[in-house]
Amino acid sequence: MSVESTLPSFIAPGATLGVMGGGQLGRMFVHAAQQMGYHTAVLDSDADSPAGLVAQHHVRAGYLDEQGLAELSLLSAAVTTEFENVPAQALATLGKSRSVAPAADAVAICQDRMAEKAHFLKCGVPCAPHALIETEVQLAAVDVGLLPGILKTARLGYDGKGQVRVRTKDELAQAWASLKQAPCVLEKMLPLAYEVSVIVARGANGEVVHFPLQQNLHRDGILAVTQVPSPDLTPEVQQRAIEWAERIASTMSYVGVLCVEFFVLADGGVVANEMAPRPHNSGHYSIDACDVSQFDLQVRAMTASPLVAPRLHSPAVMLNLLGDLWFLDGDAEVTPPWDRIFALPGAHLHLYGKTSARRGRKMGHLTITAATADEARATALKACAVLGLAAF
Repeated sequence: MSVESTLPSFIAPGATLGVMGGGQLGRMFVHAAQQMGYHTAVLDSDADSPAGLVAQHHVRAGYLDEQGLAELSLLSAAVTTEFENVPAQALATLGKSRSVAPAADAVAICQDRMAEKAHFLKCGVPCAPHALIETEVQLAAVDVGLLPGILKTARLGYDGKGQVRVRTKDELAQAWASLKQAPCVLEKMLPLAYEVSVIVARGANGEVVHFPLQQNLHRDGILAVTQVPSPDLTPEVQQRAIEWAERIASTMSYVGVLCVEFFVLADGGVVANEMAPRPHNSGHYSIDACDVSQFDLQVRAMTASPLVAPRLHSPAVMLNLLGDLWFLDGDAEVTPPWDRIFALPGAHLHLYGKTSARRGRKMGHLTITAATADEARATALKACAVLGLAAF
């Protein structure tokens, strides 16, 4: 049997595409798929899930619900995921009857920080010095050279959740106890110059394309600002990060959109931080600033469509909009002054259809596009002043 005959066939518009998870990433996937002529089906237990509200089909079930998975499989020609913590077991079940991209085994690597770091090292991609802590013995044996560090739960952590900074072994012990002695990874804190991410899309035929590198600023473990082009990027860092991200994807036989985050160190070195088996918050700017968005490529990869290299047609700055913006004047929920945002040139507001605001909850994002990077940044700073966001 030839390699070509084992590859999935092209799925034409008119078919139904399934997505596991009903959050904002699923919502933006649904919009992209519908624009391209596909129908969509979302599996999520929340009746008010952002993606479920806009899809043609909403399967209200948990990720491991057998009846729900069977219904999604029956509806869908292919299935993807919008959330890295969708159980790999559920994707494996779907994969028995439908094309699933990314596949369960690739998602499983991304769900476990130790497996993720082992994969980086297997690919020859450096990451921060680290140690696994699952037992009291491992805790006691931690090399003090890893301190100060960040203790992270090995599984189910995202947006700064399940992470504690520690400076001493006593603080490490207290932090591990606060995380209920769950399996954790201690990562040495490194002197950072800046952070970048690379988003790649890979097809089942091995074709790989990538977006420009995004430079990211995090606050309290949550992405706050993304700038494209990256203002501090050097050609050497760019080449290295793209090459490594493509190698990481190819070594997993990955199909779909993958984001790999990198730390650029003060001495110019580059280390991989983590990866997400899905479109990424730092790539949302691509909807407004590129001719092909990360969600367009998610659709293309899962339908065995040709992948095209994205073109950045406008420099952009993306600002994350958290629920805190609705509570700047106290405990009463107040709608931010969107009319003043709409008055800014190149402002593209994306709200995710969430029924209520909460502090720390991602409610939307704002992308500013302009003719130059300096103009985009200047307008974004005006938006920050209007919304009460910290400057960058």
